[in-house]
Amino acid sequence: MNYGFVKIAAAIPQVKVADCEFNIAQIENIILQAEGKGVEIICFPELSITSYSCQDLFHQKLLMDSAEMALLQLMNVTRSLDIITLIGMPVPYRGTLLNCAIVIQRGRILGIVPKTYLPNYQEFYEKRWFVSGNDVPEGNILLCGQQVPLRHRTLFQTPSCTFGVEVCEDVWAPVPPSSALTLMGAELIFNLSADNDLVDKYTYLKQLLSQQSSRSHCGYVFSSCGAGESTQDVVFGGKALVYEDGHLLAEARRFQLEEQLIITEIDVEKLRACRRLNTTFAANAASFSNEVPFCVQTENVEQKPFDITRPIDPHPFVPEGPELDMRCQEIFDIQTQGLAQRIRHTGAQTAVVGISGGLDSTLALLVCVRTFDLLGLSRRGVVGITMPGFGTSDRTYTNAVNLMKLLDITIREISIKDACIQHFQDLGHDISRHDVTYENSQARERTQILMDAANQMNGIVVGTGDLSELALGWCTYNGDHMSMYGVNASVPKTLVKHLVEWVAAQTKDESTRLTLLDIAGTPISPELIPADEQGDITQKTEDLVGPYELHDFFLYYFLRWGFSPSKIFELARRAFNGSYTDETIKKWLTTFCRRFIQQQFKRSCMPDGPKVGSCSLSPRGDWRMPSDASATAWVNECERLKV
Repeated sequence: MNYGFVKIAAAIPQVKVADCEFNIAQIENIILQAEGKGVEIICFPELSITSYSCQDLFHQKLLMDSAEMALLQLMNVTRSLDIITLIGMPVPYRGTLLNCAIVIQRGRILGIVPKTYLPNYQEFYEKRWFVSGNDVPEGNILLCGQQVPLRHRTLFQTPSCTFGVEVCEDVWAPVPPSSALTLMGAELIFNLSADNDLVDKYTYLKQLLSQQSSRSHCGYVFSSCGAGESTQDVVFGGKALVYEDGHLLAEARRFQLEEQLIITEIDVEKLRACRRLNTTFAANAASFSNEVPFCVQTENVEQKPFDITRPIDPHPFVPEGPELDMRCQEIFDIQTQGLAQRIRHTGAQTAVVGISGGLDSTLALLVCVRTFDLLGLSRRGVVGITMPGFGTSDRTYTNAVNLMKLLDITIREISIKDACIQHFQDLGHDISRHDVTYENSQARERTQILMDAANQMNGIVVGTGDLSELALGWCTYNGDHMSMYGVNASVPKTLVKHLVEWVAAQTKDESTRLTLLDIAGTPISPELIPADEQGDITQKTEDLVGPYELHDFFLYYFLRWGFSPSKIFELARRAFNGSYTDETIKKWLTTFCRRFIQQQFKRSCMPDGPKVGSCSLSPRGDWRMPSDASATAWVNECERLKV
């Protein structure tokens, strides 16, 4: 199975200006390499058979004949190959000359796509030699002994994807041909280019391709010629870029003298999910509903062994490097802004938070403090209530109290032990029986205290639960599940830790910084089961429901892209290779699928909270799901996974 991935390549061959024999030999060699690596579609630069820089030599019949003979040779060489090749050459047509992309497979020319927009400014003079594909009637042409369709809007349909083609300047136009092609069904766009190098041009080009790929929810493969094209006043440094829905997957090194072959996989299944989710795309596509694109069917080929070579990020919610700081800053600002508006709207005088000494309550407290600072209110209006119970450890209790003191908020301590003991007696429940009643009673007692305290102090209860807990249903219904505003509701657990560490890095006070870092290093626990004799945590969440880094990975691909368990498993195997066994991944993926679907009833009535990223489980936002849906299909697929 290829799991919806299409293996593609962008090539930068060595060329000699106007030497078709040399150029085609280099191209053939690269195609054979790509075929051996399982590439399905390969794209070469613009006019790569002749070279782009021929200028008035394009008027020479000998060059045109040489180009056709070179193409014929390439067709013979690739007659037994499954790979689809996109190559550039000049094509005489009805008394004109067109700058074209030729699409070939198994010795057959599938189609010819002429360039639409010809640059004729600054160093470019293409209209001296070529005419636009818009200026000639579409039709068939005899090339290399074959009758071939020549159309500027052509969709090529393979067993795995639908792709379209544009040439160089086309993508620089205000409305590129690829915009129409994608709206008519193209999932991948290939651009054969001859893009010279200037200061800052590469940066702009990357922005342009990223935006076009993102706006059109497509894969975009760009291949531009290299050093051999450099002549007279222009330099071509060689560019190969591959984007998927705006994200850069791979790029070549510029200014190399040798050939380059960039290979990666584009996830077409993800692109299809993007388009289904984005109703604006469908609405825009409706404007092209009366246009019937010319479609070419490629050859059906035997499925070959497939391997994913692109890196799979094990922490999709957590970027790396400077972007992580920017992500944390933006999330913190969104949380703060949301809470500030809720406090202003309700006229609340206090924000009440249950402080456990764990990650989630720490982040919620930090958001409250920042919000009160933003509103110009005294931090004493933030009321932190620590509620020690049977499972509270010395470490978390100490951190909770120390942090509240360091942040100079109002501190209240209300033990839940006596109230729970009385509750167990009223229920006739054996206190030594540490079952779900024992645990949930404590969570609900804490929530009752918070709610009543908020009423007492004209405040609102700020919830602490995060996205990962909501996904797993790892919260007590009408206990920690409930609040008056949940600031962490769409922040995944793996990112909560980084947010706390980020705030610690911004903190000037050393004691506060060290306390935050110790909280970030504390095992995650609901602390509902008594601590051990040393006062340490005995109930560790990740031992019970699985590692959060796995669950956040599952959640991202399940919720954001709608992937099946089998595909998520395959991606997880690669992302966590060396960290978790296949058996472990299968076990917790099964747990995730079962719990995610069975626990929807908790999400159906979750409190308000700010959406901060691409994934949210609010029933008023991203996720609307029946509470009584069956998990059978997902769990059965998990159980069938081979490890």
